[in-house]
Amino acid sequence: MSLNYIKNFYEGCVKPPTVIGFAVYGNEALHFSCDTDKREINLFCYNQFRPITPQVFWALQLVIVLVPGAIFHLYAACKSINQECILQKPICTVIYILSVLLRISLEALQIYLFGFQVKSLYLCDARFLGENMIVRCMVPEHFEKTIFLIALYTFTAITMVLCVAEIFEIIFRRLYFPFGQ
Repeated sequence: MSLNYIKNFYEGCVKPPTVIGFAVYGNEALHFSCDTDKREINLFCYNQFRPITPQVFWALQLVIVLVPGAIFHLYAACKSINQECILQKPICTVIYILSVLLRISLEALQIYLFGFQVKSLYLCDARFLGENMIVRCMVPEHFEKTIFLIALYTFTAITMVLCVAEIFEIIFRRLYFPFGQ
């Protein structure tokens, strides 16, 4: 059984935690509150706290991760050829490996953007709004989000290991396929 089949099955199991993330984060901006309780300061500070919302990032991640694989499988189906034969073409191999590396980089970017812990208090620099102060803001359900991130990063680590293993498998097959015939 190819590592690719195991990875595809695993990715089908991994997507539900991402969907659960939508329920955990919900509309976080509505419940994000700052000391001043001015709407424009709350929005400014929330945008500083979350430059991109997890929901938008995960939706973008799903599209970026799924499209290259879908194109690869669709190409194989339309041409009625074995996927192994496609990977014997150097350009196809390079493109597929680049898509796997993109997947790995998106997983790493996720960790960089959201960190490992959501703190209950965020200190916002509101000087850009003409307010000469640092504003204290409360992050809703921070502990629940931290637990969710830890669970999500467990799947992230497994995904990254499978991606690296897939790259090695493709390179190995590419190098030794002609000798195995």
